[in-house]
Amino acid sequence: MKTVSEKVLAAFGTVLGVPDDVPTATLVYNDFPGWDSVAHMALVAALEEQFDCMLEMDDILNMSDFEKTVEIMARYG
Repeated sequence: MKTVSEKVLAAFGTVLGVPDDVPTATLVYNDFPGWDSVAHMALVAALEEQFDCMLEMDDILNMSDFEKTVEIMARYG
């Protein structure tokens, strides 16, 4: 069974083409190449599918980097 972090990284990989070995500290909204507002919404869709949930708007807006996204998604299972 995958951890929350592994599931989030898989979504980042699908949407942004992030390889498994990328330093997750580099995954920051508007700093990481390709992670713009359009990609952010695609990432939200991928995370909702991966976790079988519907994210709250506040959570979507607060996903500013990889670690914050993991913290948020941990609440969804």
